[in-house]
Order: sequence, then C-alpha cells, then structure tokens
Amino acid sequence: MFKQSGEQLLQEKYNTEKRAKAFYNNQMLSYLNETMKEFIEAQEMMFISTSDRSGKCDSSFRAGEAGFVRVINKNVVMYPEYRGNGVMASMGNIMENPHIGLMFIDFYHSRYGLHVNGKAYICENKELDTLQLPKKMKEDILLREGEKAERWVVIEVEEAFIHCSKHVPKLQKIDNLSSGLKNMKGGDFFKVKESKKQVRVNR
Repeated sequence: MFKQSGEQLLQEKYNTEKRAKAFYNNQMLSYLNETMKEFIEAQEMMFISTSDRSGKCDSSFRAGEAGFVRVINKNVVMYPEYRGNGVMASMGNIMENPHIGLMFIDFYHSRYGLHVNGKAYICENKELDTLQLPKKMKEDILLREGEKAERWVVIEVEEAFIHCSKHVPKLQKIDNLSSGLKNMKGGDFFKVKESKKQVRVNR
C-alpha cells in the first residue's frame, strides 16, 4: 500500500490506525492458506467486482456447483464463464484493467466471508494446459464442466482476508422446484422494455 492511501488517510482521520494495523497483521495474507482453500472449494457462489480503464465500476454474481471456483495453488484461482447475456461486462473490464475482487460468503453455516483480490486474465479452454493444472483437477473439469464452461478467468492472488459474520444473515436453501418458484430465465423481470416503450410514447 502506498504511503498516503485512502485507507491510511481515513484511519488517521477516524482514529482507527491501531485496529487497522492489527487487522493487517493478523487477518490478511498475500496468498491462500489451507483453510481459505477449503472455504473456497465449498462455495456455490461468489460476487465479483471489476472496473474499466477509467475506473468505472461493475459488480456481478457467479454461481455453480460447490467447487466451481478452482484453487490451482496458493497463489492462483480460476472460475468458469458460462453462457450469459453476451454483454461481456466483467471480462471486458478485465481486458482494460486486470484488477479484480472476489467475495465469497457462506450464508448457510458459518456466515463468514472471504475477500480475494488480485489480477485477472481470460483463459480459453484450449489454453488450460498452459496452467499446469493438477491431474485430478483436469479430470474433474472435464467431468463436471464439459462444454458448459465457455472459457475461464484466472486470478493471481494478491490479498486474501476475512469478512466478519457480524451483519451477514443466515439463510436456508430451498428447492426451486418444490417451492413453486417460477423460472424467470430470459424474462424481463424489471420491465425494462415497458419503461423504454413508455419513454418513446412520452417524447
């Protein structure tokens, strides 16, 4: 961290330097330890943050079967990109600015979270062999992902640290089919088309 970062300026202003120093010393690593690896491999979802070259931010959500985010080693993780709306917002940002933040939260058991920050790049399926993946991981990817993963985002870890459970709600999983929830796939849930139509009418 450079000497007068925003963090440091606010720590001085709000007198939290002692707490912050304890956090940096006791809760933050520049790699993933074994407990962090196990935590990531148990998660079925995560939130990601990216920004373009000018700093305009975007947040998004990724999900899959438990372990869909692969921990290659203590310094590298990767996640699959499945078919989406075709906008490519997050990967487009990565093309301009490699900095990325991953946020994993266990809503169902511990309620703790894990921040993983680093630099990302896009890896096509045909390029996976260049990553020297463990044999077991390669076999698992072939078995579980097949052609579902169109490509991968690889992250070189720079920071990993805890997110406290204090304000994290504990949730309960339900089966979508048995709950009667409708599949909104492809739907215009927020009625954007209707809003745009209304704007045209009012012009």
